[in-house]
Amino acid sequence: MNRLLWLLLALIVALLVPALLGGSELLSRLRGFAPHLLLGLFAMIVLCWIINAVRLRLLLGSQGAALGRWRSLGVIMATEFAICTTPGGSGGPLALIALLARDRIGPARSSAVFAADQLNDLLFFFCAMLGIAGYTLFHNLNRSLESMLLGSAVLMFAAFGALLGLVRYRRALLCLNGRLLRRLKMAAPRRRRWTRKLLHFFRAFGETWRLPKRTLALVFALTCVHWGLRYSVLYLALRGLGVDLQWIPSFLVQMLSLSAGQFSLLPGGAGAAEMTSAALLSPMVGTSTAAAAILIWRLVTYYFYLLAGGPVFLCLLGRPLLQRLRLSQARIRR
Repeated sequence: MNRLLWLLLALIVALLVPALLGGSELLSRLRGFAPHLLLGLFAMIVLCWIINAVRLRLLLGSQGAALGRWRSLGVIMATEFAICTTPGGSGGPLALIALLARDRIGPARSSAVFAADQLNDLLFFFCAMLGIAGYTLFHNLNRSLESMLLGSAVLMFAAFGALLGLVRYRRALLCLNGRLLRRLKMAAPRRRRWTRKLLHFFRAFGETWRLPKRTLALVFALTCVHWGLRYSVLYLALRGLGVDLQWIPSFLVQMLSLSAGQFSLLPGGAGAAEMTSAALLSPMVGTSTAAAAILIWRLVTYYFYLLAGGPVFLCLLGRPLLQRLRLSQARIRR
């Protein structure tokens, strides 16, 4: 119940930011936005879900064929819903593990697929950073964008290096994990169980990266298409509002705002993403236009995830949990 109230409070704050920023001009700006363009933006997100479902089946290898197209799409929508409703997206991997477990895919395999998916995302943003660095050589950015871009680049490179180091020095990590658990005075059977889980994860992760190179290349290509579509939402929203802002500055605003939202540990970055994007976008396009664009952007890339993914999440995970609860209550009564 407390988590639901926390999410509701975050959503209220997220809506207040563009409402206060836009003031009385916000509604008039929104009325001028073409409905067919808004429907096109929603269609782009649906296409992103389909692309991610294909990525999931490809990374699962032979197990992905048994998952099915509609089932994989439902898993993606439910996982995205869990990411949007938990601090820092921490519920995403847990939801994916629980969902794939119903298809007899073990936790080690599903967590390895999630890690490989995240590594693909990091690789895309690493390449994007290199492209943006080339862009800045010929174009001027304001100081706030430059400083935040530098900070995001450092954090991203650190995360990318940490993941590569985790894979490269996994044996040392296993030894360190054993020593740490021993110092925490964990019982030997429990230590062995945790060690086995880590070994199973690394084995499954290695199997994922031993997929055919053509498959891995296709996964990365789909990753680029997915993020290219999703990060075009703000650009198209601004175009629909009559502002001709270049794609790369809009990409930077989204990337920095969503990064700030992740570090705020608020569900879906609600509130923090809006405030960061407002601070970055307002000097470029004006306060009322920025407020309208932010509201449309978050409607498509956040609220739509909640509205469409919530029922799917409840259907795939909530209904089985309710059935187990009813069975346990029936046993207690007996």
